[in-house]
Amino acid sequence: MKILITGGAGYIGSHTCIELLKSGFDIVVMDNYSNSSPEVIGKIETLAGKKFPAYECDMLDYDGFEKIFQENKIDAVIHFAGLKAVGESVEKPLEYYHNNLTGTLNLFRLMKQYGVHKFVFSSSATVYGMNNQAPFTEEMPLSATNPYGWTKYMIEQITRDACRADPEMKAALLRYFNPIGAHPSGLIGENPNGIPNNLMPYIMKVAVGKLPMLHVYGDDYPTPDGTGVRDYIHVCDLATGHVKALEALGSISGARAFNLGTGTGSSVLDVVHAFEKASGVKIPYQIDPRRAGDIATCYADASRAKAELHWEAKYSLSDMCRDNWNFIQKNS
Repeated sequence: MKILITGGAGYIGSHTCIELLKSGFDIVVMDNYSNSSPEVIGKIETLAGKKFPAYECDMLDYDGFEKIFQENKIDAVIHFAGLKAVGESVEKPLEYYHNNLTGTLNLFRLMKQYGVHKFVFSSSATVYGMNNQAPFTEEMPLSATNPYGWTKYMIEQITRDACRADPEMKAALLRYFNPIGAHPSGLIGENPNGIPNNLMPYIMKVAVGKLPMLHVYGDDYPTPDGTGVRDYIHVCDLATGHVKALEALGSISGARAFNLGTGTGSSVLDVVHAFEKASGVKIPYQIDPRRAGDIATCYADASRAKAELHWEAKYSLSDMCRDNWNFIQKNS
Protein backbone atom coordinates (compact mmCIF):
# COMPACT_ATOMS: atom_id res chain seq x y z
CA MET A 1 0.00 0.00 0.00
CA LYS A 2 1.43 3.38 -1.01
CA ILE A 3 0.49 6.32 1.21
CA LEU A 4 0.82 10.00 0.24
CA ILE A 5 1.82 12.10 3.25
CA THR A 6 1.17 15.81 2.73
CA GLY A 7 3.34 17.87 5.08
CA GLY A 8 5.42 14.76 5.70
CA ALA A 9 8.56 16.64 6.72
CA GLY A 10 6.77 18.47 9.54
CA TYR A 11 6.83 17.65 13.24
CA ILE A 12 3.96 15.14 13.37
CA GLY A 13 4.26 14.11 9.72
CA SER A 14 7.90 13.04 10.03
CA HIS A 15 7.23 10.84 13.06
CA THR A 16 4.25 9.29 11.28
CA CYS A 17 6.40 8.53 8.23
CA ILE A 18 8.75 6.50 10.44
CA GLU A 19 5.88 4.51 11.98
CA LEU A 20 4.35 3.83 8.55
CA LEU A 21 7.66 2.57 7.14
CA LYS A 22 8.23 0.41 10.23
CA SER A 23 4.74 -1.05 9.71
CA GLY A 24 5.50 -2.08 6.11
CA PHE A 25 3.77 0.71 4.18
CA ASP A 26 5.33 2.48 1.21
CA ILE A 27 5.19 6.26 1.41
CA VAL A 28 5.43 9.31 -0.83
CA VAL A 29 6.12 12.61 0.94
CA MET A 30 5.02 16.04 -0.23
CA ASP A 31 6.08 19.23 1.58
CA ASN A 32 6.76 22.85 0.64
CA TYR A 33 9.24 23.15 3.56
CA SER A 34 7.69 26.43 4.72
CA ASN A 35 7.75 25.19 8.32
CA SER A 36 10.15 22.24 7.98
CA SER A 37 13.43 21.30 6.32
CA PRO A 38 14.44 18.96 3.46
CA GLU A 39 17.09 17.57 5.85
CA VAL A 40 14.29 15.80 7.72
CA ILE A 41 13.75 13.46 4.75
CA GLY A 42 17.24 12.02 5.13
CA LYS A 43 16.71 11.63 8.87
CA ILE A 44 13.48 9.70 8.33
CA GLU A 45 15.27 7.41 5.84
CA THR A 46 18.10 6.87 8.33
CA LEU A 47 15.75 5.99 11.19
CA ALA A 48 13.49 3.75 9.10
CA GLY A 49 16.26 2.19 6.99
CA LYS A 50 14.25 2.81 3.81
CA LYS A 51 14.26 5.35 1.00
CA PHE A 52 11.14 6.87 -0.52
CA PRO A 53 10.15 9.56 -3.04
CA ALA A 54 9.83 13.10 -1.64
CA TYR A 55 8.46 16.06 -3.60
CA GLU A 56 8.92 19.74 -2.84
CA CYS A 57 5.48 21.03 -3.72
CA ASP A 58 2.82 23.42 -2.43
CA MET A 59 -0.82 22.31 -2.16
CA LEU A 60 -1.85 25.41 -4.10
CA ASP A 61 0.31 24.32 -7.07
CA TYR A 62 -2.28 22.09 -8.72
CA ASP A 63 -0.08 20.96 -11.60
CA GLY A 64 2.81 20.11 -9.27
CA PHE A 65 0.39 18.32 -6.97
CA GLU A 66 -1.06 16.31 -9.85
CA LYS A 67 2.41 15.21 -10.93
CA ILE A 68 2.71 13.25 -7.67
CA PHE A 69 -0.47 11.32 -8.48
CA GLN A 70 0.67 10.78 -12.07
CA GLU A 71 4.05 9.36 -11.03
CA ASN A 72 2.86 7.19 -8.11
CA LYS A 73 -0.06 4.80 -7.64
CA ILE A 74 -1.46 6.33 -4.44
CA ASP A 75 -3.72 4.07 -2.32
CA ALA A 76 -4.44 6.44 0.60
CA VAL A 77 -3.63 9.95 1.83
CA ILE A 78 -2.67 11.23 5.27
CA HIS A 79 -3.17 15.00 5.18
CA PHE A 80 -0.98 17.07 7.52
CA ALA A 81 -0.08 20.04 5.30
CA GLY A 82 -1.43 23.44 6.32
CA LEU A 83 -0.70 26.69 8.10
CA LYS A 84 -1.12 26.14 11.84
CA ALA A 85 -0.32 29.17 14.06
CA VAL A 86 -3.44 30.34 15.90
CA GLY A 87 -2.27 33.93 16.46
CA GLU A 88 -1.07 34.34 12.89
CA SER A 89 -4.40 33.04 11.60
CA VAL A 90 -6.17 35.91 13.37
CA GLU A 91 -3.80 38.40 11.71
CA LYS A 92 -3.93 36.72 8.26
CA PRO A 93 -7.33 35.02 8.00
CA LEU A 94 -7.61 35.12 4.20
CA GLU A 95 -4.18 33.51 3.81
CA TYR A 96 -5.18 30.72 6.20
CA TYR A 97 -8.54 30.08 4.54
CA HIS A 98 -7.02 30.14 1.06
CA ASN A 99 -4.06 27.91 1.89
CA ASN A 100 -5.76 25.33 4.08
CA LEU A 101 -9.12 25.09 2.31
CA THR A 102 -8.10 25.58 -1.32
CA GLY A 103 -5.14 23.23 -0.82
CA THR A 104 -7.42 20.56 0.63
CA LEU A 105 -9.97 21.01 -2.17
CA ASN A 106 -7.14 20.52 -4.68
CA LEU A 107 -6.24 17.31 -2.86
CA PHE A 108 -9.82 16.02 -2.94
CA ARG A 109 -10.13 16.80 -6.66
CA LEU A 110 -7.00 14.80 -7.35
CA MET A 111 -8.06 11.93 -5.12
CA LYS A 112 -11.36 11.72 -7.00
CA GLN A 113 -9.65 11.92 -10.40
CA TYR A 114 -7.12 9.20 -9.53
CA GLY A 115 -9.49 6.89 -7.67
CA VAL A 116 -8.13 7.31 -4.12
CA HIS A 117 -10.79 6.58 -1.51
CA LYS A 118 -8.91 6.36 1.80
CA PHE A 119 -8.19 9.53 3.77
CA VAL A 120 -6.79 10.34 7.22
CA PHE A 121 -7.02 13.99 8.29
CA SER A 122 -4.85 15.79 10.81
CA SER A 123 -7.57 17.64 12.74
CA SER A 124 -7.43 19.22 16.18
CA ALA A 125 -9.18 19.45 19.53
CA THR A 126 -9.59 23.15 18.72
CA VAL A 127 -12.84 22.13 16.94
CA TYR A 128 -14.44 21.64 20.38
CA GLY A 129 -14.44 25.43 20.86
CA MET A 130 -14.99 27.23 24.15
CA ASN A 131 -18.24 25.85 25.51
CA ASN A 132 -17.73 22.11 26.06
CA GLN A 133 -16.68 20.59 29.37
CA ALA A 134 -13.72 18.19 29.57
CA PRO A 135 -13.32 15.35 28.94
CA PHE A 136 -14.18 16.02 25.30
CA THR A 137 -16.05 13.32 23.38
CA GLU A 138 -16.35 13.07 19.59
CA GLU A 139 -20.13 13.65 19.70
CA MET A 140 -19.92 17.08 21.34
CA PRO A 141 -21.04 20.15 19.33
CA LEU A 142 -18.22 21.72 17.36
CA SER A 143 -17.15 25.35 16.96
CA ALA A 144 -13.95 27.38 16.75
CA THR A 145 -12.48 30.60 18.09
CA ASN A 146 -9.99 31.55 15.35
CA PRO A 147 -9.47 31.13 11.59
CA TYR A 148 -7.02 28.24 12.05
CA GLY A 149 -9.64 26.36 14.07
CA TRP A 150 -12.35 27.14 11.55
CA THR A 151 -10.22 25.65 8.75
CA LYS A 152 -10.01 22.38 10.71
CA TYR A 153 -13.77 22.51 11.32
CA MET A 154 -14.49 23.20 7.64
CA ILE A 155 -12.16 20.48 6.34
CA GLU A 156 -13.88 17.98 8.63
CA GLN A 157 -17.23 19.06 7.13
CA ILE A 158 -15.90 18.89 3.57
CA THR A 159 -14.63 15.37 4.31
CA ARG A 160 -17.99 14.25 5.69
CA ASP A 161 -19.79 15.66 2.65
CA ALA A 162 -17.32 13.99 0.26
CA CYS A 163 -17.90 10.65 2.00
CA ARG A 164 -21.70 11.05 1.77
CA ALA A 165 -21.42 11.76 -1.95
CA ASP A 166 -19.10 8.80 -2.62
CA PRO A 167 -19.93 5.55 -0.78
CA GLU A 168 -16.43 4.23 -1.53
CA MET A 169 -14.79 7.08 0.40
CA LYS A 170 -13.54 6.23 3.91
CA ALA A 171 -12.06 8.83 6.26
CA ALA A 172 -10.67 9.11 9.78
CA LEU A 173 -10.72 12.59 11.34
CA LEU A 174 -8.02 12.56 14.02
CA ARG A 175 -8.49 15.27 16.62
CA TYR A 176 -5.14 15.87 18.29
CA PHE A 177 -4.78 17.29 21.74
CA ASN A 178 -1.30 18.70 22.61
CA PRO A 179 1.59 16.86 20.92
CA ILE A 180 5.00 17.14 22.58
CA GLY A 181 8.04 14.88 22.83
CA ALA A 182 10.46 13.81 20.11
CA HIS A 183 11.78 10.63 18.54
CA PRO A 184 13.83 8.75 21.17
CA SER A 185 16.88 8.91 18.86
CA GLY A 186 16.94 12.70 19.17
CA LEU A 187 17.25 12.97 15.38
CA ILE A 188 13.84 14.56 14.77
CA GLY A 189 11.52 16.66 16.92
CA GLU A 190 9.93 20.10 17.10
CA ASN A 191 12.27 23.07 16.82
CA PRO A 192 10.38 26.07 15.43
CA ASN A 193 12.04 29.26 14.28
CA GLY A 194 11.60 32.46 16.31
CA ILE A 195 9.41 32.65 19.40
CA PRO A 196 7.35 29.44 19.67
CA ASN A 197 3.56 29.43 19.91
CA ASN A 198 3.41 26.24 21.98
CA LEU A 199 4.46 25.50 25.55
CA MET A 200 7.10 22.79 25.17
CA PRO A 201 9.17 24.43 22.39
CA TYR A 202 9.12 27.61 24.50
CA ILE A 203 10.34 25.71 27.58
CA MET A 204 13.11 24.14 25.52
CA LYS A 205 14.31 27.52 24.23
CA VAL A 206 14.42 28.80 27.81
CA ALA A 207 16.31 25.66 28.89
CA VAL A 208 19.11 26.26 26.36
CA GLY A 209 19.29 30.01 27.01
CA LYS A 210 17.70 31.22 23.77
CA LEU A 211 14.83 32.87 25.67
CA PRO A 212 15.11 34.43 29.15
CA MET A 213 11.97 33.00 30.77
CA LEU A 214 8.68 31.26 30.18
CA HIS A 215 5.51 33.36 30.15
CA VAL A 216 2.63 31.60 31.90
CA TYR A 217 -0.69 33.11 30.89
CA GLY A 218 -2.91 33.09 33.94
CA ASP A 219 -2.66 31.39 37.34
CA ASP A 220 -6.25 32.02 38.44
CA TYR A 221 -8.07 29.30 36.51
CA PRO A 222 -10.25 26.81 38.45
CA THR A 223 -7.53 24.14 38.25
CA PRO A 224 -5.36 22.53 40.97
CA ASP A 225 -2.54 25.10 40.65
CA GLY A 226 -4.42 27.86 38.80
CA THR A 227 -2.68 27.33 35.45
CA GLY A 228 -4.34 25.95 32.33
CA VAL A 229 -4.70 22.17 32.05
CA ARG A 230 -4.14 20.39 28.73
CA ASP A 231 -3.86 16.82 27.46
CA TYR A 232 -0.22 16.38 26.37
CA ILE A 233 0.48 13.42 24.12
CA HIS A 234 3.83 12.04 22.94
CA VAL A 235 4.31 12.61 19.22
CA CYS A 236 5.30 8.94 18.77
CA ASP A 237 1.97 7.85 20.30
CA LEU A 238 0.25 10.25 17.92
CA ALA A 239 2.17 8.78 14.97
CA THR A 240 1.09 5.27 15.92
CA GLY A 241 -2.50 6.51 16.03
CA HIS A 242 -2.28 7.40 12.33
CA VAL A 243 -1.08 3.92 11.43
CA LYS A 244 -3.93 2.38 13.43
CA ALA A 245 -6.45 4.71 11.77
CA LEU A 246 -5.15 3.82 8.32
CA GLU A 247 -5.40 0.11 9.11
CA ALA A 248 -8.98 0.56 10.41
CA LEU A 249 -10.31 2.47 7.39
CA GLY A 250 -11.71 -0.70 5.83
CA SER A 251 -14.16 -1.07 8.72
CA ILE A 252 -15.09 2.63 8.92
CA SER A 253 -18.30 3.80 7.29
CA GLY A 254 -17.98 7.29 5.82
CA ALA A 255 -16.07 9.81 7.94
CA ARG A 256 -15.39 8.95 11.60
CA ALA A 257 -13.83 11.28 14.19
CA PHE A 258 -11.37 10.03 16.81
CA ASN A 259 -9.74 11.85 19.72
CA LEU A 260 -6.02 11.17 20.06
CA GLY A 261 -5.01 12.09 23.59
CA THR A 262 -4.01 10.45 26.86
CA GLY A 263 -7.26 11.21 28.64
CA THR A 264 -5.30 12.95 31.41
CA GLY A 265 -4.77 16.66 31.92
CA SER A 266 -1.50 18.29 33.04
CA SER A 267 -1.18 21.93 34.03
CA VAL A 268 1.40 24.34 32.65
CA LEU A 269 3.33 24.11 35.91
CA ASP A 270 3.09 20.29 35.89
CA VAL A 271 4.88 20.37 32.55
CA VAL A 272 7.48 22.87 33.77
CA HIS A 273 8.28 20.74 36.85
CA ALA A 274 8.39 17.49 34.83
CA PHE A 275 10.80 19.10 32.37
CA GLU A 276 13.00 20.41 35.19
CA LYS A 277 13.15 16.89 36.66
CA ALA A 278 13.99 15.30 33.28
CA SER A 279 16.64 17.87 32.35
CA GLY A 280 18.07 19.06 35.65
CA VAL A 281 17.62 22.62 34.35
CA LYS A 282 15.64 25.24 36.27
CA ILE A 283 13.02 27.00 34.09
CA PRO A 284 12.38 30.59 35.21
CA TYR A 285 8.83 31.72 34.54
CA GLN A 286 6.64 34.78 34.91
CA ILE A 287 2.88 34.85 35.47
CA ASP A 288 1.13 37.06 32.93
CA PRO A 289 -2.57 37.86 32.43
CA ARG A 290 -4.79 35.25 30.79
CA ARG A 291 -4.90 35.19 27.00
CA ALA A 292 -8.23 35.77 25.29
CA GLY A 293 -9.70 32.52 23.98
CA ASP A 294 -7.88 30.18 26.39
CA ILE A 295 -10.04 27.72 28.30
CA ALA A 296 -9.21 26.40 31.77
CA THR A 297 -9.22 22.65 31.11
CA CYS A 298 -8.99 20.60 27.94
CA TYR A 299 -8.43 16.85 27.80
CA ALA A 300 -9.70 13.93 25.76
CA ASP A 301 -12.04 11.07 26.22
CA ALA A 302 -10.00 8.70 24.04
CA SER A 303 -12.18 5.61 24.59
CA ARG A 304 -13.44 5.50 20.98
CA ALA A 305 -9.88 5.26 19.62
CA LYS A 306 -9.16 2.47 22.08
CA ALA A 307 -12.30 0.52 21.18
CA GLU A 308 -12.32 1.02 17.40
CA LEU A 309 -8.68 1.64 16.45
CA HIS A 310 -7.15 -0.56 19.18
CA TRP A 311 -4.91 2.38 20.06
CA GLU A 312 -4.04 4.09 23.30
CA ALA A 313 -1.24 6.39 24.44
CA LYS A 314 1.67 4.64 26.15
CA TYR A 315 4.16 7.39 26.96
CA SER A 316 4.06 9.39 30.22
CA LEU A 317 4.67 13.12 30.70
CA SER A 318 8.15 12.32 32.05
CA ASP A 319 8.88 10.30 28.87
CA MET A 320 7.79 13.26 26.75
CA CYS A 321 10.04 15.66 28.68
CA ARG A 322 13.01 13.26 28.57
CA ASP A 323 12.74 12.89 24.79
CA ASN A 324 12.31 16.62 24.28
CA TRP A 325 15.43 17.32 26.34
CA ASN A 326 17.41 14.70 24.43
CA PHE A 327 16.29 16.27 21.13
CA ILE A 328 17.07 19.88 22.05
CA GLN A 329 20.51 18.95 23.41
CA LYS A 330 21.37 17.36 20.06
CA ASN A 331 19.81 20.09 17.92
CA SER A 332 20.21 23.44 19.66
